[in-house]
Amino acid sequence: MNCTVDKMPRRNYNVRMQVYPLKFEPIYKQRIWGGQKLREFFNKDIPPFEKIGESWELADLPDDKSVIANGELAGQTLAEVIEKYPKEITGSENFSGPFPLLIKFLDAEDILSVQVHPAPETCRRMGKGEPKTECWYIISAEPDAVIYKGLKKGVSREEFAEAIKKGSVTEKLAKVSVEAGQCHFLPAGTAHSIGVGLLIAEIQTPSDTTYRVFDFNRVNDTGRPRQLHIEEALESIHFDASGDNLSVTTVGRLVDCEYFKMDKGHQAKGCEMLLAPGEIKTLIILAGFGAIMGADGIGVEFKAGDCLLVPAAYEGAMQFADDTQYLAVTI
Repeated sequence: MNCTVDKMPRRNYNVRMQVYPLKFEPIYKQRIWGGQKLREFFNKDIPPFEKIGESWELADLPDDKSVIANGELAGQTLAEVIEKYPKEITGSENFSGPFPLLIKFLDAEDILSVQVHPAPETCRRMGKGEPKTECWYIISAEPDAVIYKGLKKGVSREEFAEAIKKGSVTEKLAKVSVEAGQCHFLPAGTAHSIGVGLLIAEIQTPSDTTYRVFDFNRVNDTGRPRQLHIEEALESIHFDASGDNLSVTTVGRLVDCEYFKMDKGHQAKGCEMLLAPGEIKTLIILAGFGAIMGADGIGVEFKAGDCLLVPAAYEGAMQFADDTQYLAVTI
């Protein structure tokens, strides 16, 4: 383990704002498959007795925009702050939104629907939808927990369409046993589902386009089946790819795709890690706590369950008050 404490370099930046790591108010989403694990694991202040399936930690979508929770920018949305201070936040004066990441925690108390997200070429062909590539980092997994990730080798569109009619869709998907610490990459066009008993950090491109193809015959609060999107799903699934080719990683660089890169970090209590300016970073704290101290001596505390955006112009150091695990995402 690299546990080096260096003297922090100091540079002068001509900025128009106090540059500091940004924390956000989570956006909770009630889901038919959700539970209360976000309270149990991260002490999230979620509504009691409600099925909270998703906590959106960083979002910049038309109807869901993250609000800054700390410092002088508190109360403003991420989009508003980037518009005012594009250079300081992103490193580019010419940045145009939306912010290219959507970060969530998922609590799968029950199985999710079988679904797919479209690729850019599919959106263009159909004339609708937003493309979405994502990855899942497994935070916690109950014994025998599984995900469905991609098709079994050789499954054709016709076979899959027939399985939809028969209600046997999962028989055509690659069933994968999972455990805590794994990262599963799911490019756009991958049919998938999350099984029971999983707590997941989901890092993805900024899209909420989801086409459900099978929902295990569940009904919503009004007693009606949830909407399916079978035609769109069949158009979106990449039938020339199979789950055999999808990666799973556990250490170091977990994801390296055209949209984002993600690394897993682990630092012991008492260590310090420099945060050099020049690149915008997003930190997802999985375990532990500490503080990020700036060159100006001002600190921002972090703990398990936090998601922090470190502006490109920021320089400082992460100081770990406990054994800490985190994900670092760059774009």
